[in-house]
Amino acid sequence: MAHLLHLDAGARAGSLSHSRELGRAFAAHWRTAHPAGTYTYRDLVTDPVAPIGEARARLALESSRHGVRDLAAMDRVAAAAGLAEEWAATRPLVEQLLAADVLLIGAPMYNFSVPAALKAWIDRVTLPWLPLAARSAVVLTARGGAYGPGTPREPFDFQEPYLRAYFTALGLEDVEFVHTELTHAPVMPFLADFRDAHETSRAAALDAVRTLAARAPAGARDT
Repeated sequence: MAHLLHLDAGARAGSLSHSRELGRAFAAHWRTAHPAGTYTYRDLVTDPVAPIGEARARLALESSRHGVRDLAAMDRVAAAAGLAEEWAATRPLVEQLLAADVLLIGAPMYNFSVPAALKAWIDRVTLPWLPLAARSAVVLTARGGAYGPGTPREPFDFQEPYLRAYFTALGLEDVEFVHTELTHAPVMPFLADFRDAHETSRAAALDAVRTLAARAPAGARDT
């Protein structure tokens, strides 16, 4: 059966969050398209992941020193290095990620990049041996301005390039981005001229998640 892991990282709640709106729409369409699938959700704002410290950094170092390639080997290395407690705080998140066929991330752009809540999760789950090949990811973003190709702020987009590089480094090459742009236009008077452009972007994003949610996920085990 297919398994969708859905993470939200936007600080805004409910109807105020455009990335969460896209996430709710994607999840609803996905669950309709995959009625036998498994859906797992975590709100990284209300249920945050602790930032990494010295022990977590040592855990990654020990995994590389000992050529770890799977969870069982990491169990042994962590115990031998006196890092069992730190690994116990990390292992469930890694297991949850490895169980998923599709990773869905709702991530508004904060200061040209990703929210701290998402970065904390990335830093916690990522180990040098983490295998994400044969999976897919969908990233749903919300941007106050316009950062698409040809816009003046295109060079300021460190969100999509960062996440693409991150997933590629871990072997996950099937990554789709859906952007809702100009989200500040409805509320900021100086952007009033861009309200129609925002609504067009929002409608296109909602259409895109409907199409993406219906896809057969990479590595899916549906029969």
